[in-house]
Amino acid sequence: MALGTLCAQPAGATPLRGEYVALGDSAAAGPLIAPQDLTVPGCLRAQRNYPAVLADRIGVRLRDATCSSATSENVSAVLQRTPAGTVPVQTSLLSVHTRLVTLTIGLNDVKMFSVALSCAELPGSVPCSQRYRRGGIDELEIRIDRQRPKWGQTLDAIRRAAPNAKVVVVGYGTYVRAGGCASQPVTPADADYLRAVVAHANTVMAGQAQRRGMQFVDLAAMSAGHDMCAPPNRQYFFGLVPASVGAPLHPTALGMVAIGRYVAATMDH
Repeated sequence: MALGTLCAQPAGATPLRGEYVALGDSAAAGPLIAPQDLTVPGCLRAQRNYPAVLADRIGVRLRDATCSSATSENVSAVLQRTPAGTVPVQTSLLSVHTRLVTLTIGLNDVKMFSVALSCAELPGSVPCSQRYRRGGIDELEIRIDRQRPKWGQTLDAIRRAAPNAKVVVVGYGTYVRAGGCASQPVTPADADYLRAVVAHANTVMAGQAQRRGMQFVDLAAMSAGHDMCAPPNRQYFFGLVPASVGAPLHPTALGMVAIGRYVAATMDH
């Protein structure tokens, strides 16, 4: 089956021979977005996450291995422990029959979620932009740079397990606008710092993907203006204090739809 044929299928088309396997962490899984996939409750996976939207858009059968809190090692080598039990290594779903793979991974390797939550502006707290930058050394930048070989190894494991698949690595979006906003408890300096950290992670992962002939889809521009500072009806990402039921700093239901459609539209045919 040619990949051009795969990409040309309209939404709602009959599933093609072969399969699409989605890999990744909570940015792909969609924690707390209703309805949740109760077959894997420990993964906090939404039924309508971006992989599901993408699969419908291009008309392929989806096998979803995404799992909240996953690290790159859980994708390629290490069983993941969840509150509801252990889940298999994500690449175990791949095979010679897999025709498309998407992957969103990396920020859990550097504990970015807990870092970002700690950046909430509290009385007497030290700003993140100072706490993680000392003496001209940026601790988070160093953490990310150290992941280069591991992220590359994860991509190599995907290629070995799915030799006939197109692999699309999907980056992380724009979580907060430049300078932040009054509606979110983060200082302007910390908002800009968090943007820089996520951008660096995207750059490092993009380099690893492109070196291996894999496509990298950058969500930064498409999600600009739809960050946590946007009105709830325009948010692609929940804020530090979500306006509705959802996981802080994770995609909203609207965001999942937008991301799935964007990946479908920008995939190399």
